[in-house]
Amino acid sequence: MSGHNKWSTIKHKKGAADAKRGRVFTKLIKEITIAARLGGGDPDGNPRLRSAIQSARAQNMPKDNIERAIKKGTGELEGVSYDELSYEGYGPGGVAILVECLTDNKNRTVADLKHIFDKHAGNLGETGCVGWLFEKKGIIVFEREGVDEEKLFELALDAGAEDVREEEVEFEIITDPSDFEAVKTALAEEGLREILAEVTMIPQNTVKLEGKKAEQMLKLMEGLEDNDDVSHVYANFDIPDEVMEAIG
Repeated sequence: MSGHNKWSTIKHKKGAADAKRGRVFTKLIKEITIAARLGGGDPDGNPRLRSAIQSARAQNMPKDNIERAIKKGTGELEGVSYDELSYEGYGPGGVAILVECLTDNKNRTVADLKHIFDKHAGNLGETGCVGWLFEKKGIIVFEREGVDEEKLFELALDAGAEDVREEEVEFEIITDPSDFEAVKTALAEEGLREILAEVTMIPQNTVKLEGKKAEQMLKLMEGLEDNDDVSHVYANFDIPDEVMEAIG
């Protein structure tokens, strides 16, 4: 598993999202709003909106908040207009970083990102400097303990998964983004419960980090993810699990 996805799994296990529920809600409302704006307010015909609503429900967002965000996106209610922007840069040790933002003020966002990168031994780069290193894929992660390996492989591949990878303590299922929901649903129907499921950007290669650079990298990730305009951060770092657990 890439370092970023290990980081996502660790944060999920520790309930980091719950500790920052207000910030999480802000990001989810932005995502629901722009998904409804771009693809309409019917989640059955808008996969991006359906995924955003599922994420919001997983965080126990009230139904009224979800419905208001949809209506702001479709124009039924007045709301802020957000733009989708991507930024690229480098972290400690030359780690490639891709940052996706939803913002109503581009100048503010660029200034904030530059400050965060500079503060944590990174630098904001030009468009295209690292984006080519990442590929959009669905990823579904299961803990190895208590999972029938043969059954998981068979179910995942039959449902349309591209690959099933064995990690030290987890299984990682890779899908094409268009097949992500079908594979996730097929596994859930068989009683399998994932610890992480998301459409993400997977790097083609990774950069190993330890010591001070590993610590700086994770602080950079935290800084970026804590910014209200940032919706997703992807990076190709590879930090040992025990180091990431200790720092994270």
